[in-house]
Amino acid sequence: MNLPLSNIRVLDVSQVMAGPFCCMLLGDMGADVIKVEPPGVGDQTRSAMGFKLKGADSGGFLALNRNKRSVELDLKSDAGREAFYELVKTADVLVENNRPGVVARLKIDYPTLREINPRLVYASISGFGQTGPWAGRPGFDLIAQAMTGVMSVMGHPDGDPVKSSVPVADLGAGLFAVYGILSALLGRQHSGVGQHVDASLFETALGLSIWETAEFWGTGKLPAPIGSANRMSAPYQALRAADRYFVLGAANQKLWLALCGVVQRPDLADDARFATNVDRLRNRVELVAELEASLAARPAAEWVEALLAAGIPAAPILDYAEALDSEQARARDMVMEMTHPVEGPVKALGFPVKLSGTPQQVRRAPPLLGEHTREVLAECGLDGAALEALGRRGAFGARGTT
Repeated sequence: MNLPLSNIRVLDVSQVMAGPFCCMLLGDMGADVIKVEPPGVGDQTRSAMGFKLKGADSGGFLALNRNKRSVELDLKSDAGREAFYELVKTADVLVENNRPGVVARLKIDYPTLREINPRLVYASISGFGQTGPWAGRPGFDLIAQAMTGVMSVMGHPDGDPVKSSVPVADLGAGLFAVYGILSALLGRQHSGVGQHVDASLFETALGLSIWETAEFWGTGKLPAPIGSANRMSAPYQALRAADRYFVLGAANQKLWLALCGVVQRPDLADDARFATNVDRLRNRVELVAELEASLAARPAAEWVEALLAAGIPAAPILDYAEALDSEQARARDMVMEMTHPVEGPVKALGFPVKLSGTPQQVRRAPPLLGEHTREVLAECGLDGAALEALGRRGAFGARGTT
C-alpha cells in the first residue's frame, strides 16, 4: 500500500523536539525521512533526556524518531557538506531548527540549497522566526510560553508562575510546520518550485491563544489565570465531589438547566446571579461554591454517570496510566509497540489521526546513530570508492565507514 507521502523524501536536519516531531509525522504518512546527525553524538535528545532504557538512546529520542533512517554527516567539514549536497539533490523537503544564522554559516541555508534543488521545500523552525528583533534569541518551549502571554494565564490567581507541562509551543510548532510543508508541496505541483516555510515557537504559542486574545481585545482587560475553567463558558471546569475532583461542561443554557436538575438545585436556575452565561462567568466564584456544596453529597464517579445520562459532558480526571489503559485508548490503538534492535519491544503512542484508505504504519523503529549512512549515500549515486574517499576526508562517523 502506498501511503500519501511515499514519494516524498525529507531531510531531517533538526534536533530535540519540534523538528523531529514534524519529521516523524511526515514519516508516519509514508515519507522517506533521512535524519542527518553529527558524527559520534547525533541528535542531543539521544543522550540529553533524564532517563535511559537498555541502550544508548533515551526514551525521548525513541518517542520522536520512528519511521526515519539515520545518516552521520559532519556538516562543518567540506567533505560532509559535499555528501549532504548530493542528498539535497534527491530531497523534496528539508527541516531544520537551528537558531537563525547557523545554517548560513554551515552553507546549508535555503538560498544555497535552492540553487542545488529549486524544487526543495525548506522548513525552518526557530524560537522567534527568521526575522524581527528577537530572531537571534535562543528559543525553548518555556521561553515561548513566557513571552507570548501563555504563562500569564496558567495556574490560579495569585499563584506562582505555571507553564503547560505539555510543551504546546514545541509540539505545536512541529504541527504548524507540517501544515506549511504540505501546503508548499501542493503549491509546487502548480509552480514547479519549492519555497521557504518559516515556523516559530513564539508564533505558535500566540496562534493558539485564541480565547485569551479574544477576551483581551473584546474587554480591554488582561485575561487572568482561572485554573481549569473556561473563559467563554461557565460552569466548564473541575469541581470537587465527595471524594475527588472531576470535570463537567455545562457550556450552554440548555445544559445549565439540565445540570440544575441533576444536582437537584432548581433554585440555581432561578438565581439572578446565574441567569445567563455572562452572569455565570461574572459570578464564577459563587457559582462554584454553590455547585460544590451540592456535589459533596456523592462521589465523583456517581456524578459523572448521572451527568452523562442527562446529556451533560462530564469526565473523571485520569492520570496517564489510567488514560493509556482506558477502553477508548485501546479501541483507538493509541498504544502500540515497536521492535527496536537494542531495546526490543518499545511502547509508543499511536497515530492521533486515522486515514481510512491509507492508514499510517510503523515501517521503521527509531534508528541507531548512523545506521543507514552508507545505504542512503549509495542511493545518491556514491559508489564504494567515493564513499571510502569521503570517509577518509572525515565526512561521516565511524558507523558510516563500515
